[in-house]
Amino acid sequence: MLGLKAETNSEWLERVKTDIPALLRDHAHCEKKAATMAISLLNRYPEKNELVAEMADLAVEEMQHFRMVLRKMDDRKIDLTWDPGDSYAQALHTKIRKAEPNRLLDTLIVSSLIEARSCERFKLLSETVADPDLRAFYTGLLASEARHRNTFLDLARLYFAPEEVAARQSELELYEAEIVRQLPSAPVMHG
Repeated sequence: MLGLKAETNSEWLERVKTDIPALLRDHAHCEKKAATMAISLLNRYPEKNELVAEMADLAVEEMQHFRMVLRKMDDRKIDLTWDPGDSYAQALHTKIRKAEPNRLLDTLIVSSLIEARSCERFKLLSETVADPDLRAFYTGLLASEARHRNTFLDLARLYFAPEEVAARQSELELYEAEIVRQLPSAPVMHG
């Protein structure tokens, strides 16, 4: 359903369970960056009315999620620290072609893959973390992450031929799987 060609390894889950503060900090940064990406897209493509409307809604929702993560951190006396970056997302972004209209297509597909990977990891967390509050929290976020993934793909299919979307999506899914297999299993959302 999520279009992921590689599953998260069990070592990642074990690392995350031993450092929930690092996970929550990184999760907060991921939500903030998702909102920023949505705003960037609506700024770059103001003539695409459907995209602008969807990205405006997405930016608001991602900032709400950011605030929700901050509350979980506050409850646990965890401070938000400087954002060290996300090597997973950075690697995916290297595959975004620079020339339009390919840039838009690739950005939408890469965004869908990041949302899909987050959804997969939220599901793992919702099933395995010891803290029942965090299990419920990640369960509650699952549907929105899946919906976000579909929003990006629906927009891609709106602006591009379905066969072009499918072909590029398949290429990028394979690349995403390579990245995931090489990740160092750090206690971060996409580690």
